[in-house]
Amino acid sequence: MGMDVMGRNASSTTGEYFRRNVWGWRPLWNYVEDMHADIAAKVENAQTNDGDGLDADDAYALGLKLYNDIADGIAARYVSERDAAIVALPDEPCKYCDATGIRTDTVGVSMGMDKNKTCNGCNGKGSSRPWAAAYSLDVEDIRAFADFLVDCGGFNIY
Repeated sequence: MGMDVMGRNASSTTGEYFRRNVWGWRPLWNYVEDMHADIAAKVENAQTNDGDGLDADDAYALGLKLYNDIADGIAARYVSERDAAIVALPDEPCKYCDATGIRTDTVGVSMGMDKNKTCNGCNGKGSSRPWAAAYSLDVEDIRAFADFLVDCGGFNIY
């Protein structure tokens, strides 16, 4: 699943369309919420595809704020601290094999995982990284979103 962010009145091709899969969109919007809650609060359903969004003035203002965050090093610090926090998270017991490394549930048995003594959820380790580790964010994501925002003329999320 992904978020298709459509510009309402784009002034360039950059402002027409912005897309991130769910693994990239959630941390990007979380950044907006954490750093610019005043504007983020105007989008009630940013994590859904129901058409919510911002008007032209708020989108432009958010774009400028993101550019300032990048220029001031705020965005890089946020990303670095976020990455460090995720690295520090402990592995979680695998829910597919009950942390045994061998999948013996109905799906596992039907796929022969009980016989080859492995689990496709954890590669036989019995544990896996937490879901938070699957979501990525970098400064270039923030820059690309800022580029879109200053040229989109407002946006809707589908």
